[in-house]
Amino acid sequence: MADNENKGGLFGRWFGRRGAEPQPADTQKPEQESGQEPEQAPAQEPASAEASVAETPVAEPVAEAPRTSWWARLKQGLARSSSSIGQGISDIFTKRKLDAAALEDLEDVLIRADLGVATASRITEAVGQGRYDKSIDPAEVRAILASEVEKVLVPVARPLEIDATKKPYVILVVGVNGSGKTTTIGKLAAKLAGEGHKVMLAAGDTFRAAAIEQLQIWGARIGASVISRQQGADAAGLAFDAINEARREGADVLIMDTAGRLQNRTELMAELEKILRVMRKVDPEAPHASLLVIDATVGQNALSQVEIFGRVAGVTGLVMTKLDGTARGGILVAISEKHKLPVHFIGVGEGADDLEPFEARDFARAIAGLDEGAHGAN
Repeated sequence: MADNENKGGLFGRWFGRRGAEPQPADTQKPEQESGQEPEQAPAQEPASAEASVAETPVAEPVAEAPRTSWWARLKQGLARSSSSIGQGISDIFTKRKLDAAALEDLEDVLIRADLGVATASRITEAVGQGRYDKSIDPAEVRAILASEVEKVLVPVARPLEIDATKKPYVILVVGVNGSGKTTTIGKLAAKLAGEGHKVMLAAGDTFRAAAIEQLQIWGARIGASVISRQQGADAAGLAFDAINEARREGADVLIMDTAGRLQNRTELMAELEKILRVMRKVDPEAPHASLLVIDATVGQNALSQVEIFGRVAGVTGLVMTKLDGTARGGILVAISEKHKLPVHFIGVGEGADDLEPFEARDFARAIAGLDEGAHGAN
């Protein structure tokens, strides 16, 4: 662990706040889904901790800067989509009366923003009601947009509920390569542990040594056991052992990672089916939840992911990640309109507190470029 002692980043910021003991701590940040090494913070002098605090003024900035609000991070994460939509609306309705051509232009803007044809048509119809041949302020159009998007999202904005009668409650996490599955598992495990659940992790992405190590780091930080095997081991066999071990340890929740796989690779999807079959030999109801992690930057391809993973893995809920300002967040609206699957969480960054329960109203207002409003998240 010596190599990890000088690394900063996520874990250093998160866990470093918990205690005032100055001794060195393992603060390695989990490796990114891509497997790239995280950046290193400046190495500290090996002198006594007291001397470091007194003599090194640069240590002071290591304390985390004031955290921006969840709303601000969400709005920034949807900046690409909201900017595109907002500019399009302004271009159409500034100094122009509403007519059929204007509504057609609006529908095109919304479809290009990945909101989906059905939602775009509904919004366009709502804008046009009683307003033909009248001027309409772009701000009013954005307000109508937010209201209509919220109507689509409210039915799917549901929390992930852990059924205490199922022990362990098995959560299988699936998705394509690079979607952020392993990082999401770490954040989710931290949340559940913080709520008092005894959590166990299963490092089922046996193709990537980095994924195994990443979960081991998360496990150590939150006090969760991690079941893992050597790289290249059979993931289905690991799933079998993990459920049995979780039972022996009395774990409340078992979260299993899986290797990233493209939804159009038949042989890889067959491996996922095998994991499910083996799980059910131990617990016929497992997994109790199958979460599909969707990268918000992929746009329309996410619709195919939901359809195929839903058919193979029986997806019960969604987590959208990488709402980082380059995202095409409108696709979540199209997915919700078409598939009606619960959306449990959205992620806007790498920190453990950057994964939050999905709120329909906040998302709708952010993508429409509106202010937070009276009932938004803090």
